[in-house]
Amino acid sequence: MSVPEIDLTDPDLLKDPFAGYGKLREQAPIGRIPMPGIGSVWAVLRHQDARTMLSDPRFAITGGSFMRPPGIPEHCVPYLRTMSERDGAEHARLRRLATPAFTARKAAAMRPRIAAIVDRLLDDLPDRTDLLDSFAKPLPMEVICELVGIPAADRPLWRAAGAAVASGSPAGFAEAVPRVVEGATEALARRKTAPGDDVLSELLRAHEGDRLDDTEMITLVWHLVLAGQTPTNFIANAVDALLAHPDQLAVLRDDPALLPVAVDELIRWCGPALLSIPRYASEEVELCGAVIGKGEAVSAVVASVNRDPRVFADPETLNLRALRQPGHLGFGHGPHYCLGASLARVEAEVAIEALLRRFPELTRAGEAQRAPDPGTWRLMSLPLSLNGSRGSATESGGPGVAAGLPAG
Repeated sequence: MSVPEIDLTDPDLLKDPFAGYGKLREQAPIGRIPMPGIGSVWAVLRHQDARTMLSDPRFAITGGSFMRPPGIPEHCVPYLRTMSERDGAEHARLRRLATPAFTARKAAAMRPRIAAIVDRLLDDLPDRTDLLDSFAKPLPMEVICELVGIPAADRPLWRAAGAAVASGSPAGFAEAVPRVVEGATEALARRKTAPGDDVLSELLRAHEGDRLDDTEMITLVWHLVLAGQTPTNFIANAVDALLAHPDQLAVLRDDPALLPVAVDELIRWCGPALLSIPRYASEEVELCGAVIGKGEAVSAVVASVNRDPRVFADPETLNLRALRQPGHLGFGHGPHYCLGASLARVEAEVAIEALLRRFPELTRAGEAQRAPDPGTWRLMSLPLSLNGSRGSATESGGPGVAAGLPAG
C-alpha cells in the first residue's frame, strides 16, 4: 500500500484542509505527517479506522515524554499534567471522580447562567464588531469563572489569563499558568469553608472516600482553562459557516428548536480540531493495512474523518436538519472523549441562539481572516454588522432558557 506523505505547510491544505485531506482519504486510509519535535506521525484518514484507534488501549497518550514548557515557575509544574495526558488506571480514576460534575444534567443546569453571561456580552456589542474579540473570546472564560465559582472582583485576572492562553504564544501560556494556579488555589480554599454551587464544591462533597486531592483539583481547573478555549473557535467558525450558507441560516432562524442537532452538524462541518492529540503505540500494531511500530505516534485527522462518505451521506453538504449516526469525532472518541462535551454544546447552543434572535439582520462587515494553523481551524477575526437590530435580552423570539432547549 502506498502511504501518502502529508505536508502541513502546503498552502492549499492550510486554506481548505477539509478538501485537501478528503483527496488523501480517498487515496489511502492512512498517511504520514512530518511534525517538528515529534517526528513522523501516522495520520488516520477514515472514520471507522479513527474510532478503532482512539478506543484501542494499545495507543496511549502517554507514550511521548512530558516536556515542561519554557518559562513556567517551578511551583506550577505539578499542575500542568492534566488527565488528558494520562492513561490507564490513573486516567480512569481521575475521570471517574470528575465526571459527576460534568454530566449532561449538570450542563443543562448551567444553561440559565450561561444565558445571562451571553446576554451581558451581547448588550455591550457595538453595531459593527469583531465577533471573535468582542464575544467569542471572552465568553468561555466567563463561563469557566461561573463554573469554578470565581468572585466578580477576581474575574479580570482570569479574563487576562484566558486571553493569554488563547493568544497561542509560549509567553502568553507561561504568563497564564501562575495566574490560574493562584486563583484556583484561592477558590479551592474558599470552597472548603463556604461551599457554593460550582464544580469545586461539587467535587469536594461528592466523595467520602477516594476523591480528587488539592493538586488534582487545581490541575482540573487548569485543564478547564485550556480545553475551555475551544468554544471560542467553534462559535466563530459556526457563525462564519452560517453566513456562508444563507439557506441553512434561514432554516435555523425559522426553527430554533433544531439547535442541538445543528450544533452537532456544525461541529462535524467546521469544528476547530483538525488533528487529534497523538497516541503512541505501546507495541507493534497493524492499522489500516500498515504496521505501526512500538513507540510510533498516530493521530486521527478529524477534518477528514468527519466528512468520510463511507459513514456520512452527502458529507460535503452542511445540513442542519441531519441527525448523523454514527456521530462526528469532533469531541474525540474512547476513554479520552471530551469531559466537557455537554457543557460545550450548551454554551454553543445558547450563544448561537441569542445571536440569531437578537440580531436578525446580522451580516458580514468585512472579510473574515483565518489563521494558517495546521492543527486548528480557527479565525483571527470575524467582522460583523448588526445593522442596528438589537433585540432586548428578555424579548421572546427563540426557545432560549424559558423553553428549556435540551442539552446536547
